[in-house]
Amino acid sequence: MKRKIMLLDIGRESRRMRQLLVTGRTFALLSFCSMVFFVLLGVAGMAHQQTTASPVNSMKGFAAAVSSGFFGDMLEMEMPAFQSGLETESFTTKQISVLLMRALTDINPSDPMSLLAGELPGLSANDAILIRKGIGTDTAVGPEDNTPITYDPSDGHHTDSGTDVPDTGTDGDENNEPDKLPVQTDKPAKPTDNEVDQPTTGGAKVAFIYHSHNRESWYPELTDKSKDPNSSTKNITLVGKRLAKMLEANGVGAQHSDTDYPTAIKDYRWELSYKYSMKTVKEAIASSKDLKFFFDLHRDSQKRKYTTIDIDGKSYAQVYFIIGHKNPNWQKNEAFATKIHEALDKKYPGISRGIWGKTAASGNAEYNQSLAEDNVLIEVGGVDNTLQESYRTADALAEVIADIYWKEEKASAAAKGKAS
Repeated sequence: MKRKIMLLDIGRESRRMRQLLVTGRTFALLSFCSMVFFVLLGVAGMAHQQTTASPVNSMKGFAAAVSSGFFGDMLEMEMPAFQSGLETESFTTKQISVLLMRALTDINPSDPMSLLAGELPGLSANDAILIRKGIGTDTAVGPEDNTPITYDPSDGHHTDSGTDVPDTGTDGDENNEPDKLPVQTDKPAKPTDNEVDQPTTGGAKVAFIYHSHNRESWYPELTDKSKDPNSSTKNITLVGKRLAKMLEANGVGAQHSDTDYPTAIKDYRWELSYKYSMKTVKEAIASSKDLKFFFDLHRDSQKRKYTTIDIDGKSYAQVYFIIGHKNPNWQKNEAFATKIHEALDKKYPGISRGIWGKTAASGNAEYNQSLAEDNVLIEVGGVDNTLQESYRTADALAEVIADIYWKEEKASAAAKGKAS
């Protein structure tokens, strides 16, 4: 009898042990599955954050690479009553393969340099990614910002002011006044008596124009064509001055900085250009509460065939809009650039070569754009354009920027009226 009882006890203990083992295995399996789930969740979150923060991997990059007619066709398939009048461009196998390659890797099949850029630290490929496409834009050709080949200050010396930057509101040498250089414009500087009175900001300066690379010039404007197109006198600051003048003509108060950093900064270093210009922008913001729009004007390094367009028999320097990926709020700056880009496309078809995003792989990637939402870098023309072509583009920019400003002011006033 005792033996039977002992056997029963042993049996119960054995079953209890098996149950514990089964329970332990189940717990371990559940723990492992939970760990895997949370790891995958974290990876997915990081991937989502990277995708939404980067113009390189965003769906906007896909949207920019295909025609508006493509999306019109998609709507027609879902909505038979919708009839798109947009011309359709074929979505080729090459486009699909390029999009997939750039989404999964940092390699641009259209740019062989990108194959080596990741392995050779000294070699930086052009990492500009098209966010919004301009009319007729070749998606394989983006902006190109090259380091100057030479540096030769005009007077051979620097100031002794350390890293201080002079006042930002000066216009410099009046001999470089845009009015004294030959230029054709399609719009008078002031409204005629027959035109409706032009609205004005009065004494308020709402637009600030500056130049991080202020000596960028053009081969046709230089006497010595053998050097890099940079000049201490005839350079991109003249285009900035023209833009400010034409904004004023459209009633929008503008402030222009033509600071010559190579002579204003002791021991000037080209690679620190945006550090110097950031100080300029911060000083401007501190000195005026009215400033709303900020424009860093550059001259691109691409050749003439990529930077010039004829509109109504006149040649214009085309523009690239640059958005820095390093700026955490780049989407807001891109939204501002989009307003200008779309307005230009409507009034001057083909003058904009689109909006491009840049990472830190080959540039500053911030461009002072974190200082204000309505802040954008604009490349006006390239090394082979002329000052006159750049002036025409500055006039076009002033026209659409002023329109945007007054539309926003009107909408803001209407909203305040409803609130009251």
